Amino acid sequence: MYVSRGVPASARARARASAAVLGAALLVTGCSSSDDGKEPGDAGARITQQPKGADPFWVNPDGTAARQVAAYEKDGKDAEADQIRKIAEQPTAEWIGTEDPEREARGFTEAAAASDRTALLVLYNIPHRDCGQYSQGGAADGDAYRAWIDGVARGIGDRPAMVVLEPDAVLHLVNGCTPDELHEERYDLLKGAVAKLKSLKNTKVYLDAGNAGWGHPDQIFEPLRWAGVDQADGFAVNVSNFYSTEESLAYGKQLSAKVGGKHFVIDTSRNGNGPYTGGSPDERWCNPPGRALGEPPTTRTAAPLVDAYLWVKRPGESDGECKDGPKAGAWWPAYALKLARASTP
Repeated sequence: MYVSRGVPASARARARASAAVLGAALLVTGCSSSDDGKEPGDAGARITQQPKGADPFWVNPDGTAARQVAAYEKDGKDAEADQIRKIAEQPTAEWIGTEDPEREARGFTEAAAASDRTALLVLYNIPHRDCGQYSQGGAADGDAYRAWIDGVARGIGDRPAMVVLEPDAVLHLVNGCTPDELHEERYDLLKGAVAKLKSLKNTKVYLDAGNAGWGHPDQIFEPLRWAGVDQADGFAVNVSNFYSTEESLAYGKQLSAKVGGKHFVIDTSRNGNGPYTGGSPDERWCNPPGRALGEPPTTRTAAPLVDAYLWVKRPGESDGECKDGPKAGAWWPAYALKLARASTP
């Protein structure tokens, strides 16, 4: 099963870099998400951080969902704005682009640190990414990938960050999607990325480990070790997918027992109604109808092995050009509204 991750295209990467520069500029001027001095029309004036004790992750006050809230309010669409606010007020991961990873990582981590929060980042640029599906691409070769990781690391520096590393990269080695001749290099790149990021003072790293619906932990635990999970803080499950928290917890516990009791995180961004069971099995993961937002991000999971529930996939961004969706990673207001409306208040 292929799981497109909604990765930004090059234009989107440029927008991300601009957002990072904006975050750094806000620091220079002393502004933050809780600054009441912003103009009334500024989405950031109305989007604040969640209580740090339960949710230490940074809420981007100028994210896409926040901008959509402001646009709806400007147009007098208060009901729609209230729905999208359910997304805008929660911390969602920033997927680092390809063009200037150092600037992006620095901008996001500086903005998060200014709010006394932790930046949540996703690194998704492994060569031969996504097996030619909707989010195909990645670094041109191993050297380019290492240079990109080095840039990310320089950008993060000593500031707090939690990194979800390379969704699908290990899974696609296991399920036969990635050609055999690429396996040795990919394991080396992943292990090197874990080592580089873990050399940073305040960075936690979780290596993606698939989801509850793709197969069995017996199939992936050794590849995870070859990819460096022993040196990481743990692994991530359900990234960009829809399996329930209960299913994801069961899968994660089984896998943890096979990799030395490693902790894990669960992507709950869109799993409120569980997985879609209609349509073609090959694309049930791609913009499925009838889904809902899941548990809000938190470190209070009541499960000793689960370090956090996270919104890794950014709710409202397309999985790919299926079911009338836009390109992978593009903001899709109509789908965002459906997710929010289907969710409990």
